Amino acid sequence: MMLKKLLLSTGLMSVLIPTAAFAEDATPAQLQGAVDAVWVMLAAILVIFMQAGFALLEAGSTRMKNAGHVAGKTILTFGICAIAFWAIGFGLAFGDGNGFIGMTGFFVDGTETQAAAAFGALSFSDVPIGIKFLFQLAFAGVSLAIAFGGFAERAKLSVYFIFSVLYVIVIYPIVAHWVWGGGWLAGHGKQDFAGSTVVHLQGATAALVATLMLKPRIGKYNKDKTPNLIPGHNQVLSVLGVIILWIGWFGFNPGSTLSAMGDGFFGYIAMTTNLAAAAGGVAAIIVAWMYFGKADIPSMLNGVLAALVAITASCAFVTVRDAIIIGVVAGVITFFTAQWFEKAGIDDPIYAFSVHGIAGIWGTLANGIFATPELVEKVGVGKPGLLYGGGFEQLGVQAMGVFSAFFFVLVLSWIILSILKATIGLRVTEEEEIIGLDLSEHGTYGYPEQMKKAAQGGTVNA
Repeated sequence: MMLKKLLLSTGLMSVLIPTAAFAEDATPAQLQGAVDAVWVMLAAILVIFMQAGFALLEAGSTRMKNAGHVAGKTILTFGICAIAFWAIGFGLAFGDGNGFIGMTGFFVDGTETQAAAAFGALSFSDVPIGIKFLFQLAFAGVSLAIAFGGFAERAKLSVYFIFSVLYVIVIYPIVAHWVWGGGWLAGHGKQDFAGSTVVHLQGATAALVATLMLKPRIGKYNKDKTPNLIPGHNQVLSVLGVIILWIGWFGFNPGSTLSAMGDGFFGYIAMTTNLAAAAGGVAAIIVAWMYFGKADIPSMLNGVLAALVAITASCAFVTVRDAIIIGVVAGVITFFTAQWFEKAGIDDPIYAFSVHGIAGIWGTLANGIFATPELVEKVGVGKPGLLYGGGFEQLGVQAMGVFSAFFFVLVLSWIILSILKATIGLRVTEEEEIIGLDLSEHGTYGYPEQMKKAAQGGTVNA
C-alpha cells in the first residue's frame, strides 16, 4: 500500500514540477497565449461535438428505415468538409485577398510562418493557426450539416460527396470572407459574432434549394395538396440531439471570443446564449399548445434551436433582457413559418430553413435593433441598434448582409444542384425511397431486427 502511495505521489510530482517550473519561467504574454489556446481548442471540440447532436436529431426526426443513413452521412460529410476546408476553403475564407475572396493560405501547414504571411484577418489573436483552423473548420462543418437537412430521406449518397466539396470551397468560404475575413461586409461593420448569417443562413438557404429541387417525400401530400404527418421514429434521440447541440453552442458563441482572459466576457456571452435558448423553447411549446391543443415536443425542440441560431449573431452585442426577447421571437416565428412552409407544399423534414434560415435572418436583424453602445464599443464592430440611439444605419447594414448572403447562396446552390440533377440525378428511385436509404444505399438497416419484423408484418415504411 505504501509503495502504491509512493509511486502515485512520485508520478504526480513528475507532472506538477515541470508545470510549475514552466509557470514560473513563463512571461504573462506566454501564459495568456497558453490559456487562450486551450480555451479555443476546447471550444472547437464542443462545436465539432455538435455533429453528434445533428446525427441524433436528424436520425430521430426521420423514419426508422433511413436512420442509419441519416446518422452515418454526418461523419462522411464532416470528413469531406475537413479535407476540402484544409485544402482550399480556409484560404478562401480567411486568406489575404480582396473584398470578395481570400487568395492566400491554401493547404494549411499549421506554421506561424504561413499564418503571418497569409492570414492577416486572424492576426488579432495569438492562438496558434492550427487551433484557429480547427475552430473555423467546426463552423464550416455545422453549416454543411444544416444544408443537408434539406436532402433528408430522398437524396442519393453520391450527391452528398459532390455537394460537400463544392459547398465548402465555392459557397461557404466566400460569405465567411465577406463578414469574418476582412471582406466588404466587414468594411461596412456587419455584426455577426458567431454566425447567424455566415453559418446558419448559408446552410439553411442551401437546404431550401435542395428541398425545392428534390420535391416532397412519397406520401407527404395528398392529391388535394394537404400534408400528411410523417413523424420521426424516435423522439428521445431528437431530444438528446438538441441537448448536445445546446451544450455545443457554449463553444460556438463564447468560444468566438478566441480568448478566456481579461474580464471573462465569454461568460456573459454564455449567459445571453443560454437564456435565449431557454426562452425560445418555452415560447415555442406554449404557442404549439395553443395552436394544436397539445404541447408538441418537436416544436419545443425547434424553438430551442431557433433561439440559439438567432442569438448567435447578437450574443455579444445585446443585454440579457433583449437576449430573452430575441429568443422568444425566434421560437414563435419559427413555429409559424414551419407550419406555413408545410402547407405551401415545401417538405422540409428537419425544418432546416425555418429553424436556421428564418431564425438566422431574425437574429442578424436583431443586432440592428438591440445592439447597445457599450457592447458595440467592447466588441469593436459596427454601431448601436435602433433602440439604443443608433438609428437605422446598423439595421440597414444587417439587412444588406442578409440579402447578399441569401441571394449568393441561393444562386450558387441552384446552379450546382441543377448540374447534378441533369447529370447524375439528385433523388433515389421510388423503389429505393420506399424500402429506405439504409438498405438501398448501404445494404443494411440501422435497425435490422426491427425492420425485419416490420417487413414481415407488411409495414416496411416504418
